[in-house]
Amino acid sequence: MAVLPPPRRPAGNTGLPLWPLPLVAGLLPCIASLLALAISVQQGLVPGCNPFVDGCVSISRAARHGLPNHLFRALVLPAAALQALTWLLVWHWLREQLRLAAMPPRGVGALLPLGLLAGAALALYGSFLGTEGAAYRLLRQYGTVVYFGFTAINQLLAGGAVHRLAGAGVLRLPRWLEYALVAASVALALLGIGNAVVAPFVGDDLKDRVENVTEWWGALLFVAAFVSIALTWRRIRLQMALIRS
Repeated sequence: MAVLPPPRRPAGNTGLPLWPLPLVAGLLPCIASLLALAISVQQGLVPGCNPFVDGCVSISRAARHGLPNHLFRALVLPAAALQALTWLLVWHWLREQLRLAAMPPRGVGALLPLGLLAGAALALYGSFLGTEGAAYRLLRQYGTVVYFGFTAINQLLAGGAVHRLAGAGVLRLPRWLEYALVAASVALALLGIGNAVVAPFVGDDLKDRVENVTEWWGALLFVAAFVSIALTWRRIRLQMALIRS
């Protein structure tokens, strides 16, 4: 049975390093989006531009048709499962570390259900991307809102727990890595606030561009959050052990 041992392991024991899991889980959607954009531009499906600056196309539009859609789904659907698994392991790891440190969980219990729902929402979004009709629009919007919202909440909850453990000396991390998840959550909130403030005062075309820019930068912040989890686990040498009965 697979378990998460404490960071310090007895001499002679080996296990499977866990840090590649969040790294791959975070990078796959990024690769999928950029690959879909590049192919869509090459095939003339979307205009060529820098979406992080110009906001000429959304992630959904870049991956909506043809080969870009197939490649996007092929990468995002396994990424959804890997992200859900990452949150399950983050929940288990932080719960155990807080228990051993005799510290209150403070919301860590919500990581598991929110993480599983976020993974399911990403899978739902990827599955129905490219289909037409009102049902598709509803499912896409549901998947996007739930995925972005629940993932952002989990980043904040996990980041707060990491900060408390680091402050208590349980985790020894560089200052920037200690605050990485919280910083990503704050940046996401600022993006959302900025989009909400600007939208009522601009025309429809500029509004769409602002929303697209916000979407691309928000997705990039999600990648940064999963990468920070990977760097944290690599630094503390977190491993999965197989226990033989």
